[in-house]
Amino acid sequence: MSGYFTRQIQLWGEETQNSLSNKKVLIIGSGGLGSTLAYALGASGVGEIHVIDFDKVSLHNIHRQILFSLNDGDKFKAQIFKEKVEARYDGVKVVPYLVKFDEFVKTNTIKFDLILDATDNLETRASINKFAKATKTPWIYASVEAWHGQVCFMDKADFKPFEKTGLKPAGLTAPIVMFVSSFEANLALRYLAGLEVKKDTLHYLDISSGELKVSKFKMN
Repeated sequence: MSGYFTRQIQLWGEETQNSLSNKKVLIIGSGGLGSTLAYALGASGVGEIHVIDFDKVSLHNIHRQILFSLNDGDKFKAQIFKEKVEARYDGVKVVPYLVKFDEFVKTNTIKFDLILDATDNLETRASINKFAKATKTPWIYASVEAWHGQVCFMDKADFKPFEKTGLKPAGLTAPIVMFVSSFEANLALRYLAGLEVKKDTLHYLDISSGELKVSKFKMN
């Protein structure tokens, strides 16, 4: 399906495009961040996407979780993820896991090329970091709250500075969620394609003024 990827091949050539079909990624979460990752990576040429999410669609999710429609209420998010992504590109295999991340870790034997955080709590992210370090797999941390987002390609950096508990979520709009997730997806795709990626650097994205301000912090 080289015609399908004409514009991407213009960026990095057919050899790089073909190499994506051999990549396996793991996405934890298929809500707000995961929805955009689904559309951005699902039709990029990545061969396998494994997605973990035990949750079902609720009405209050839909405005910012763009995978879902009003007809999807009470359906498993990860299953809809599979249906929507495979319908857009038939060259990708999506494997859903309707379990919590800690349950997945106990039985997993698959080696992934990259892990993507699309969760909404720091406790799970700490578990992701532990799993990534144990399996020697890079991962991308992403979070969004109110008008701010954070994204970091975690290679050698220590996630402990982020480990805080008891935080209550703030309000959200769809554009900021999609923006942060698109930034995460771009880092992922560049890495999988063998392009340069800024590792272990936290990108703090602030659009509270209506304009984008990016601050960078080295994490190692």
